[in-house]
Amino acid sequence: MKRYAPQIALIAVLAVSLGISMMSSQLDAYYLDIALNVGINIILAVSLNLVNGHTGQFSLGHAAFMAVGAYGASIFTLEAADKLVPLLGGPSTFATGVAFLIALVIGGLCAALCGWLVGMPSLRLRGDYLAIVTLGFNEIVRVILQNTSGDGPFGGPLGLKGIPAHTSFFWVFAIAGLCVYGVASMVNSTYGRGFLAVRDDEIAAGSMGINTTRYKVTAFVTGSFFAGLAGGLYAHLRTTISPSGFDFLKSFDVVVIVILGGMGSTAGVVLAAIVLTVLNEFLRDFEQYRMIVFSLLLIVMMIVRPQGLLPSLPFLKRKKA
Repeated sequence: MKRYAPQIALIAVLAVSLGISMMSSQLDAYYLDIALNVGINIILAVSLNLVNGHTGQFSLGHAAFMAVGAYGASIFTLEAADKLVPLLGGPSTFATGVAFLIALVIGGLCAALCGWLVGMPSLRLRGDYLAIVTLGFNEIVRVILQNTSGDGPFGGPLGLKGIPAHTSFFWVFAIAGLCVYGVASMVNSTYGRGFLAVRDDEIAAGSMGINTTRYKVTAFVTGSFFAGLAGGLYAHLRTTISPSGFDFLKSFDVVVIVILGGMGSTAGVVLAAIVLTVLNEFLRDFEQYRMIVFSLLLIVMMIVRPQGLLPSLPFLKRKKA
């Protein structure tokens, strides 16, 4: 029974999220919105943790892949979904759901493709150099989106409006559950041990015959794909997106979640995503102090508990030794 615990937990998450989604009309819209933001941040943080935590790289451009997924999914929904729904049997919950799923997958694949294009040349670098490259890519994506024509497919500085509100509790937490399950299964598999080997000592891993670049690119592309899915969910939740919503500060927020949760700890990252999202909501009336509070929290955590809220098992083993 213990062997199938992850699969049982995933099925339970899917069932519970479906049940809550069916009763969403009876829930308070404010708290439902917070819960949906929590789920989206879980996807972003767990996917970045695969790159920064499990593989030992340092990416500062996760918001760029979120933006690519958001725009890719939104453009498909606005331009092609209406033509696809009649082919699926006309307007219905099933047809709309399938069209939305296709839009999310397209957004995720667009983000994964960008992740591959950026990762192939840049992941031969490491440390600060990789951080600078990903930060630069984040700004490139934002500037390109912001300087396109307002009549073009990306909407220019004002972004895209009128995106259908398809995001629901089920979609968010079903994908969050799949993200957590997929990343955990990948890392704990025989293949996934290559990620940990690259993180612990890249030179030693390479000398043992491990293709370190391939493992880093695989982690980068996988993380980018899930970030694209999160972007698609975000776009169809807010119904309006603009380039300014995917700047460096958004990437910084996700990095803070990963660091506070514990590098390489999936459970810790999930907990940190919940705590920081709720904290951010409490600080909404003090927006000018939000970054100060986050910075102080990060400094205190690095001094008091540098391993994060829930450190990964390898860290615990080294500490006990």
